[in-house]
Amino acid sequence: MTVNIKRLDASQSDFDSSLTTLLAWDDSVDHQVNETVRHILHQVKTRGDQAVLEYTKKFDRLDVASVSELEMSQDRLQQALNTIPQDQRDALEQAAERVRDYHQRQNQESWQYQDDDGTLLGQKVTPLDRAGLYVPGGKAAYPSSVLMNAIPAKVAGVSEVVMVVPTPDGVVNDLVLAAAATAGVDRVFTVGGAQAVAALAYGTDTIPAVDKIVGPGNIFVATAKREVFGTVGIDMIAGPSEILVICDGQTDPDWIAMDLFSQAEHDEQAQSILISPDAEFLNAVEASINKLLPTMERADIIRTSMTDRAALIQVTDLSEAATVANRIAPEHLELSVENPETLLQEIRHAGAIFLGRHTAEALGDYCAGPNHVLPTSGTARFSSPLGVYDFQKRSSIIGFSAKGADRMGRVASVLARGEGLTAHARSAEYRIKND
Repeated sequence: MTVNIKRLDASQSDFDSSLTTLLAWDDSVDHQVNETVRHILHQVKTRGDQAVLEYTKKFDRLDVASVSELEMSQDRLQQALNTIPQDQRDALEQAAERVRDYHQRQNQESWQYQDDDGTLLGQKVTPLDRAGLYVPGGKAAYPSSVLMNAIPAKVAGVSEVVMVVPTPDGVVNDLVLAAAATAGVDRVFTVGGAQAVAALAYGTDTIPAVDKIVGPGNIFVATAKREVFGTVGIDMIAGPSEILVICDGQTDPDWIAMDLFSQAEHDEQAQSILISPDAEFLNAVEASINKLLPTMERADIIRTSMTDRAALIQVTDLSEAATVANRIAPEHLELSVENPETLLQEIRHAGAIFLGRHTAEALGDYCAGPNHVLPTSGTARFSSPLGVYDFQKRSSIIGFSAKGADRMGRVASVLARGEGLTAHARSAEYRIKND
């Protein structure tokens, strides 16, 4: 079955409206999902461990007497690391080393300075006390997500990283547990769904409350994270995976087709877009897509994604390609061109930018070093990849000298009285020297 991919031309008068239609994605949550999630959150908040046990029995078909039985010991995590195939252990450890090395460069330091009158100002950077990491379980097992979420937290200095991962029917994924051991996760509970998010947000007798919840999950998990935001911090509400490739027409079409597939295979709603000034190259990539699709294990998912949400966009030149890319603000952006560093200067909005023909987006998902938790659905216009800074908070430091309190108290007094806040004004005025 041939895949017919949407074609857009930036020179056409209806291009902007066509692009808007292409990018549209309905992120509204079904009313029933909302109601279900709110009920689960309320039950866990008010009934704690008992509600967690009931939902774990209902959804994961695990019947245990206490939540403590759902905790994996550090010995069990280490056992998983010791028993997985050696090539998997080597890959995990190499990826973890690169991710850790990259994120250590993001660490922020506290700073201070003094005014001429001796007033001290600054910023104190402090790690969160405890972070929660949600990891999908069952068929969808993502050890790479463990590394990408846990390592920045540990680099930031978070004292305790608590991981939750569902194990339907008691099926445990040793690669995920091995990743937890490699990343330095402190506690692991085999709990999933909205009930796991609730336990992390509110705390139970057994599962500690955290300050921030990160990590991917299904619609129930995403909805739960949205609901508990404010009680705890969250990383982001992620939409479907996205890749945008800008190519000058000189890269092997098979390479580009497979790069587009790398995101399309995630989800039927994933979006893969190719932009090029070379119309013949767009045709060649479309031919490669149809040639290679039958060889893919997840061909049905890819076919739906490519049919419903993919596009081949023709532009006048690479500069116009950059303009279109900035309009889209993609999660992943490949610059598959001769001089990617030059084109990079024109890119303003993207979650992660991959330079050159040999830089497959897939490397960024696993082992390049930068984080693969990225803003989607155009939010790269104002959001950044997950990083060490997401697990640190900043406190302002203010220490006035007597001279500084006199000088700035006069300023505060005028402004406070202008706002009608007399107590503010008098509080400042008490520190003003009488002339």
